Amino acid sequence: MKLKSRWAQLEAVVGSENRIRLIARDLVEHFENRLAAMDGKAMVVCMSRRICVELYGQIARLRPDWVGDDDSRGSMKIVMTGSPSDPLEWQPHIRGKAGRETLAKRFRDPSDPFRLVIVRDMWLTGFDAPSLHTMYLDKPMRGHGLMQTIARVNRVFGDKPGGLVVDYLGLAAELKAALATYTASGGTGKTAIDQDEAVAVMMEKFEVCRGLLHGFDWSGWSAGTSTERLGLLLPAQEHILRQQDGKDRYLLAVRLLSRAFALAVPHDQALAIRDDVAFFQAVQNVLSKRGPGDPRPNEEIDHAVRQIISRAVTPDAVVDIFAAAGLKKPDISILSDEFMAEVRGMPQRNVAVELLQKLLRGEITSRRQQNVVLARSFAEMLDQTLNRYRNRAIEAAQVIEELIQLAKQMREASARGEALGLSDDELAFYDALETSDSAVEVLGDETLRAIAQELVAKVRENVSIDWTLRENVRAHMRVLVKRILRKHGYPPDKQEKATQTVLDQAEALSAAWLSTLAA
Repeated sequence: MKLKSRWAQLEAVVGSENRIRLIARDLVEHFENRLAAMDGKAMVVCMSRRICVELYGQIARLRPDWVGDDDSRGSMKIVMTGSPSDPLEWQPHIRGKAGRETLAKRFRDPSDPFRLVIVRDMWLTGFDAPSLHTMYLDKPMRGHGLMQTIARVNRVFGDKPGGLVVDYLGLAAELKAALATYTASGGTGKTAIDQDEAVAVMMEKFEVCRGLLHGFDWSGWSAGTSTERLGLLLPAQEHILRQQDGKDRYLLAVRLLSRAFALAVPHDQALAIRDDVAFFQAVQNVLSKRGPGDPRPNEEIDHAVRQIISRAVTPDAVVDIFAAAGLKKPDISILSDEFMAEVRGMPQRNVAVELLQKLLRGEITSRRQQNVVLARSFAEMLDQTLNRYRNRAIEAAQVIEELIQLAKQMREASARGEALGLSDDELAFYDALETSDSAVEVLGDETLRAIAQELVAKVRENVSIDWTLRENVRAHMRVLVKRILRKHGYPPDKQEKATQTVLDQAEALSAAWLSTLAA
């Protein structure tokens, strides 16, 4: 009875109207700053159901748009149990098992707008929502229960750097005791770091980024117009690309800074450098921006750290690589002489190289769907040129000329089919057969053209086959290809290699045809 009485007294103090109002104001400001730095969700743990309901009401007054009329809408919910005898104002927050499951499903979905949940005991153990990155504790806890609660925010999710625990009741001593028990029972590693440590790491990474931009003035970023900010990105790229391995070093440095920043915000030191971090991230986005047709990198695009100020150049820091370079966006399928002349005249030579290689890689990726052999050949030439450039064997001006010549070769290659009397698809198989010099000498162009045309016809007959059933499909197609090659007298010692290349080409063309039919 004495313990219950002390708990009731503490609940009355913790749940006083003035304190709840202050907690609500602080929590809203803090969580909005967290969301600006890193997309994700938060959990508030309160001492009693009464406090849960009253805190919900105070937050709702501050942010009425967070409230939804039913369980399918709204950014904030209370999850708790109850009965019909509970006070009337509690009833909207009391749900049965099905209702709680609906909310659990919403909260686990990273894309769902339900971002803030208030609980007393529910969801503190055995509930996983990996995108949960902030825990607000306003309830006395200790030992295993405290460790279980904190563990809710440390689940691995994308590039989430870690979870943040905001302690409103001074639980640091209890946490240390719980950690000691955890370690003694066999747990290893460090399960929590103080925010000051995160700030220290952030400032260290910040200095690395500043060092890479030493000598470059970006002071106009904070107060400049969108046009003025965009104008800073091109010379900043040139500054980075001029350095040995500058691009790779810079991208890594900004990625590490962004992760540390996400843990440190909304610390005063984090807010003090956020404009600089925004600039670093904008340059990073332009340097890592994909060219047309480039494959999407794994989860890099979906990095948890977002652009952290509303005065960004464009939403989510999406920057057009051509606009940033001061160029009109080209028709990549043409690679016109006018556009290449414009690139050749750019004073920022290293940026011109970066832009050209992105364009060419995009064009090669696009061509690989139609002509595997030609795409491989161009990819090898591009890599050879870029490797010499990265090893400083050739200067930026020379590599620009070589890349422009490669672009012209790619453009001219598209016209070869007309000269040979072949369609684009037939030319792709012709190139697959022509990889053997002896086959060209023995058979001549006429026979190779006939083989290419027959191969296209045979692949079209089998266009609906499922290439995901790889062994069966390839075995069937291998027999058909070898039969055609033997019929036309293709050199026996070259047939195996030609068959493999033709099969690769057949798979690529089948995929392209099927996607066209689906569209």
